Amino acid sequence: MGKLVIVGTVAFDAIETPFGKTDKILGGAGTFIGLAASKFNINSAVVSVVGGDFPQKYLDYMSEQNIDVSGIEIIEEGKTFFWSGKYHNDMNSRDTLVTELNVLADFEPKVPEDFKDADVVMLGNLHPLTQMSVLNQMTRKPKLVVLDTMNFWMDCALEDLHNTIKHVDVITINDEEARQLTGEYSLVVAARKIHDMGPKFVVIKKGEHGALLFHQESVFYAPALPLEEVFDPTGAGDTFAGGFTGYLAKTEDYSFENMKNAVIYGSTLASFCVEKFGTERMQNLEDNEIYKRLDQFKSLTQFDIELT
Repeated sequence: MGKLVIVGTVAFDAIETPFGKTDKILGGAGTFIGLAASKFNINSAVVSVVGGDFPQKYLDYMSEQNIDVSGIEIIEEGKTFFWSGKYHNDMNSRDTLVTELNVLADFEPKVPEDFKDADVVMLGNLHPLTQMSVLNQMTRKPKLVVLDTMNFWMDCALEDLHNTIKHVDVITINDEEARQLTGEYSLVVAARKIHDMGPKFVVIKKGEHGALLFHQESVFYAPALPLEEVFDPTGAGDTFAGGFTGYLAKTEDYSFENMKNAVIYGSTLASFCVEKFGTERMQNLEDNEIYKRLDQFKSLTQFDIELT
């Protein structure tokens, strides 16, 4: 079983959707990724930074899930990163109301010594130079490096992003970001161009329309499970990344065929994440629920057809 190191925000979110609103609750990419990956009972560590206002009970909870939190720096005199957003009725678009970087503004990740030889590195959505600094701390080349990014870094740090992308094996972005990064509308052409930038595998997330996995000339498509109700999409993409990397770290098989399974696991866990506000659903998720929903995915996508 491989080790997984995760770099990403551990934060407070305040969310408003057509179904209600919250005060400050636990959030952040590193949190969602870590909680999803913890479902595979692997050795994982989250590398992040929080302020003195961050409750110890959240760190204790993460430790109870076998997540190493020694890489989460606590700056006692500082305040934790805070994001607030409001989703529109279609739940696919949102407005950012507040972004307070706080301690994240000067974040310099420090990978715990025990995880500098991790097999899998998940670089959550942060500045490309921050992501690169994690790779520079590894004592040996990881077997798999996965990078998540967004259009913000394409707008303000494109050169740094290109330099970091050269060093990763998998990139996960959404369809809009893939088009922006490459200038191509066709996702097939966009994936090919991203391949040329360095990554062997490209995962393009399409929200409620599933996800695409590209490798050389091969393509795999995983639909999103049709849900009766989407309560809060916050963290769904990060939960997908946590399921994806957690499964690969557990199986230690980084082939295209096994990545198909990883995409399904990621999609399955993301489908739970959206059912409650923030991390609430992931904190109360039972193994039997995961297996039942995996079976639903199997029924949704599997068929026999006679070719004549």
